[in-house]
Amino acid sequence: MIRLFFSILLLIAFNSQAIETITINRGHADPIPVAINHFNADNSADNITGDNITNVIANDLKRSGLFKPISRAAFIEHKIGIEHKPLFVTWRQINANLLLNGEVTQGEHGKLKVSFILWDTVLEKDIVGEVFEVPANLWRRVAHKIADKIYEKVTGDKGYFDTRIAYVAETGTYLKRVKRIAVMDYDGANHQYLTDGKDLVLTPRFSPQADRLLYISYARKAPRIYMRNLKTGKDTIVGDFPGMSFAPRFNADGSKALMSIAKHGSTHIFSINFQTMRITQLTQGSSINTSPSYSPDNSKIVFNSDRSGSRQLYIMNADGTNIERISFGGGYYTAPSWSPRGDYIAFTKMTRGGGFTIGVMRPTTNPENVGERIIANGYLVEGPTWAGNGRVIMFAKGEPPRGNTAGKNRIYSIDLTGYNELEIPTPKDASDPDWSKTLH
Repeated sequence: MIRLFFSILLLIAFNSQAIETITINRGHADPIPVAINHFNADNSADNITGDNITNVIANDLKRSGLFKPISRAAFIEHKIGIEHKPLFVTWRQINANLLLNGEVTQGEHGKLKVSFILWDTVLEKDIVGEVFEVPANLWRRVAHKIADKIYEKVTGDKGYFDTRIAYVAETGTYLKRVKRIAVMDYDGANHQYLTDGKDLVLTPRFSPQADRLLYISYARKAPRIYMRNLKTGKDTIVGDFPGMSFAPRFNADGSKALMSIAKHGSTHIFSINFQTMRITQLTQGSSINTSPSYSPDNSKIVFNSDRSGSRQLYIMNADGTNIERISFGGGYYTAPSWSPRGDYIAFTKMTRGGGFTIGVMRPTTNPENVGERIIANGYLVEGPTWAGNGRVIMFAKGEPPRGNTAGKNRIYSIDLTGYNELEIPTPKDASDPDWSKTLH
C-alpha cells in the first residue's frame, strides 16, 4: 500500500492495495517512489537518446514534488524493455511503487519511435502506456509528454511539463536595464530571445494555443501592444490607440484580448475582437482599472481598481456589467490571474508589514468564502501565472539592489498549497513570466 503523509490537508482517493488518484487541495505529501529504468535501444545512438529521455522524465517528476525517482544503483532486476514483464517483488523490495520501462527504436522516414509502459508494482499490472513517433530532434518533447502521462495517471490532473514560458530577460545595471522578450521550455531548455534589447519590452502573454504572443514595446517611444506570430516571427501592432496601452491578455480561446489604456488621468479596461478588430471599453469613471484576466469560460473578468480608495480586486461580466469587489484584506492587490480551472484567482499583494506576497483566493463576492491564502513572499515577488492544470503557479522574485548593482531577479514555481518552491533556470535575470497552457 502506498501511504502519503500530510502536514495540513490532503484528500486522497485510493483502493486497499494501490494508488488510483491523488487530489491535492492543501498541504504537503511525501513523494511517491518511482523507478525509471533504462530504455531498451537497438544501437548506441538510440541508447544515448533513451538515457536523455529518462533523465528529463526523472527531472520533471522530481520537480513536481510528488515523485521521488529511485537511484538505479538500488535496482535488483536489470531486465529492460516494454516486452518484459517485471519481477515485481524485486521492485517492491526497493520500495518502488511505480516502475517505468520503455524503448527507443527507429521509426519510418527517419523518425524516432519511443514506447513506454508504467507498472504498478503492488497490483502487478500496467497502468498506462503509449507509443510516440516523432522527428528525432523532438525527443525532449516526448520525454515531457511521458512525464505528463504519468503525472495525470497518478494525480488525476493534467501534466504541465510539455509547455513553454515567456518572460522578460534582464541585463545591465540597476539604473540601466536592458530587457528582451525570451521564450523557453518550462524547465529552461531550448531558450530563445525574440527581441534585441534596443527597446523596452514588458509583459509577454501567450495565446491559448501558444502560437502567438502579446507584449508591450516602447519602440515608438510610448507603450504599444504588439502581437508576435511565433511560427513566422512577424510582429503586428494591436491597434494604435490614443494614450498608453498596456497589460494585454488573451481570452480562453484566443479570439479576443483585454488591455488597459491610460488617458486623461484615468485608466480603463478595453477588449479587442481579433476577427472584427472592434474595440470595446468595459470600465467607466475616473478610477484606475488595470490587469484584467478572463475566467476560463470567458464569461467574467477579474481586474484591480482603486475605485474604493485603495487597489482592490473586482469581478465583472465580460461586457463590463455587474462589477463586484472580491478582495477584502488590508494592503494593495494587483496582477490578478484566473486559474484555468476557474476555482482560484492568484494575485500579488503589497502590505506595509508583509511586503510583497503571492496569494490565492476564491472568485466569490462573499468575504467569508474568499479563503485568501498567502503562498509565497519575498522582495518584489509579483506576476503570478498558472500552469494549465491550475495546480502550480509561477512568479518572479527579486533581491534588493546594492548601489548601482541590480539584485538577482529570477522566476520560481510553487504548488497551490504553498510548498515545493523551485527556481526556474534562466541564463540571466528574469521577470514578467507567462506560462503556456498547452503545446500543439
